[in-house]
Amino acid sequence: MASNQDLAARRDAAVPRGVGSATAVYADRAENALLWDVEGRRYVDFATGIAVLNVGHRHPRVLAAVGRQLEQFSHTAFQVAPYESYVALAERLNRLAPFDEAAKTIFFTTGAEATENAIKVARAATKRSAVIAFVGGFHGRTLFASAMTGKVAPYKRAFGPMPGGVFHAPFPTPGGASVEDSLRALDLLFAADLDPSDVAAIIIEPIQGEGGFHVAPPELLRALRALCDQHGILLIADEIQTGFARTGKLLAIEHSGVQPDLITVAKALGGGFPLSGLIGRARIMDAVDPGGLGGTYGGSPIGCAAGLAVLDVIADEKLAARAEVIGARIQARLASFALDQTLAPIGPARGLGAMIGFDVLADRQAGGMDPARAKLICAKALERGLIVLTCGATGQAIRLLPPLTIEDEVLEEGLNLLEAALREAMSV
Repeated sequence: MASNQDLAARRDAAVPRGVGSATAVYADRAENALLWDVEGRRYVDFATGIAVLNVGHRHPRVLAAVGRQLEQFSHTAFQVAPYESYVALAERLNRLAPFDEAAKTIFFTTGAEATENAIKVARAATKRSAVIAFVGGFHGRTLFASAMTGKVAPYKRAFGPMPGGVFHAPFPTPGGASVEDSLRALDLLFAADLDPSDVAAIIIEPIQGEGGFHVAPPELLRALRALCDQHGILLIADEIQTGFARTGKLLAIEHSGVQPDLITVAKALGGGFPLSGLIGRARIMDAVDPGGLGGTYGGSPIGCAAGLAVLDVIADEKLAARAEVIGARIQARLASFALDQTLAPIGPARGLGAMIGFDVLADRQAGGMDPARAKLICAKALERGLIVLTCGATGQAIRLLPPLTIEDEVLEEGLNLLEAALREAMSV
């Protein structure tokens, strides 16, 4: 079997450098919270394919559901010969959606497809075109999704002019913009550049993912809801990284009590199989004429079978409550790490449930961010057998996304490995 080094050389020759990989570890097999590379090395996985594997690698119930579907058929295209699993999954999500009225759901393949189609629906429903997003937000890598993403490098650099009609407001962060600053910026935007009657939608992540695991303050979400109601704007909650029990609720927006108009979902919904969706108020979702939405592989039979199984696992194994337990344990260990002078300095943990991030600091007293040390910590963790990822405006933060099905002893093992990496990074 090829080594990691051999595969890296083949990759360099065959795959463009525009697609980056956080590690040079080539996966061979995985089980729940563990992954083995092609050289037989074992890793604790605190990345989970970027919040995809909330039910762990290869959950038996997901594999069984997919196996049953494969025995029937693998593809027909829902637009050609529809199938019950698509309808059943839509019905299930419609019942679970945090709306006080009827909902409808459509499925796609990727998160970017979900966000782009959310804008298509919003524009059709409102007969308006402008979109407001937030600095630090991430909504995908396709062209319009990149325009909504609130970060230039690497998502917009060298790709020419972005699609027009997208505006950004500051997102509240510790030491940065406040909620008042964000709302004042929207007032100034409406006064100087954009009539609110031209705005189709405001899109926001309840917790910014790539932006650094910053939680949207409930007062901001409530103010946005009021603003949208005042001006006939639709509120879109991008739940692609936050959804499906990760934060202790099925959807993170539920923590605020705010009801959006549209919700984009992906990642953990498919349990490792490609699946995304758009859930919305039925009266809004029906604004698009037949044929205006869809995609060849959107809501594939395999993905829908996996999605139904994922929802069963979340309910039956009480994974939302489990996320709270995991998150509390992570928060406690990170608090102890922050006090340990022998470890690299870190800032306070932030997030909800088992979606936890923290900044790596340049100095324990003076503060300041240290992206280079954050990258080093991830490298040292990998050497010891733990997969973690960075995030944040400059890559200064480390995010922890263990499966919600992780065993207690494996969670502790992973946190011990992180502690050792922090200690090693302090001495470099």
